[in-house]
Amino acid sequence: MINGKVLSVNISEIKGVIKHPVEYVELKEDFGIIGDSHSGPGIRQVSLLSIESIKKFEELKGNIDGLCEGKFAENITTEGLTLYEIPVGTKLKIGETIQEVSQIGKKCHADQGCEIAKRFGTCCMPKEGIFTIVLKGGIIKAGDSIEILN
Repeated sequence: MINGKVLSVNISEIKGVIKHPVEYVELKEDFGIIGDSHSGPGIRQVSLLSIESIKKFEELKGNIDGLCEGKFAENITTEGLTLYEIPVGTKLKIGETIQEVSQIGKKCHADQGCEIAKRFGTCCMPKEGIFTIVLKGGIIKAGDSIEILN
């Protein structure tokens, strides 16, 4: 059963800058996205944010021109799922990969130079973004399906 889809996959080669869309990403088990600055062991290997959350943020803040996929620091921009309602421990099949939801939301990094929070006073990633760990690696690209496995 398909529950959602991938709109964009995004990386940044160095920390502290916005992510940019790429054609595809390769995920490595217990590591994250190869070539992304935030990869490595831990519970926040991959970040996801839905286009629905981005649109809701736009409704609250008005025109957010230039803030599209990756600009909220998410690795995967999704459609069709309310990500922050998916419980920790849930397994997701995304493209060729299997991931497990490991954290919902995060601390806001406005004090550390988050461009979104500096510009708008807030950001949707800390409340509505989720993080996963990679259980099975593989390729993910825009258009891939997202399936909730449990």
